[in-house]
Amino acid sequence: MIVTASSDLFGASSPTDMPQVVDQVALARLYGEPLFVLPQDLYIPPDALEVFLEAFEGPLDLLLYLIRKQNFNILDIPMAGLTRQYLSYVEEIRHRNLELAAEYLLMAAMLIEIKSRMLLPPRPVPAGQEPEDPRAELVRRLMEYEQMKRAAARLNALPQLGRDFLAAQVYVEQSLQPRLADVSVTDLQQAWASIWQRAKLIERHKITREELSVREHMSHILKRLQGRRFVEFEDLFDPIKGTPVLVVTFIALLELAKESLIEVTQAEAFAPIYVRLSYTPS
Repeated sequence: MIVTASSDLFGASSPTDMPQVVDQVALARLYGEPLFVLPQDLYIPPDALEVFLEAFEGPLDLLLYLIRKQNFNILDIPMAGLTRQYLSYVEEIRHRNLELAAEYLLMAAMLIEIKSRMLLPPRPVPAGQEPEDPRAELVRRLMEYEQMKRAAARLNALPQLGRDFLAAQVYVEQSLQPRLADVSVTDLQQAWASIWQRAKLIERHKITREELSVREHMSHILKRLQGRRFVEFEDLFDPIKGTPVLVVTFIALLELAKESLIEVTQAEAFAPIYVRLSYTPS
């Protein structure tokens, strides 16, 4: 018997003992083992495939639906028929979702109270006054809810960003001030050399001792630039005053440019150099 068992286990195994699957993706895994074929005895509970559609947003929405469906006058509601239809709906959802039915049950209790109060004799009121209608509070709430529901529907019908349309975003680069070409140190050196050469041609030999102030020349240059859009670089120098004044004037220009009080620019390469006051936004 031992030999027979060994033969059955190793030599005569049926094809259904192990799945004959090659290059196939498993449908699922059960306890870590791949499952290639759905089991025939698979049990799916009925509640797993049940879809409950919450058609109403609350008790007032259900009441308003029943009133409009039956063409009832909202100012003269027949409480018997309305309560009967309302309770049938509440009984349906109570078996499916008890938490959802709690709010509807509260409204059902209110409807039953109103119906019972209407069966009682009305309370005596002073002459000239109408007896109190037990349905008045319910009618007021229904009318307010209907107004809010219509307003919400109108708002929802309006185009909404992200639902009906998307906002287009386009980046446009705008420059408030025109960008002028920067002046290099070489351009300043060449312009200064040209002025220096012309100054040598009309240089006068005069032996004097003169104390020149850079700050004073800085103030003088700022006054000349005041109220003018551009001043040519060469116009700021007066060769007749001699080389010392030219040197001090040039140093004053460099100090003003260093302190960002003036701007030195030119339209293009080898074009005349211009000087202007720096722009200070207000």
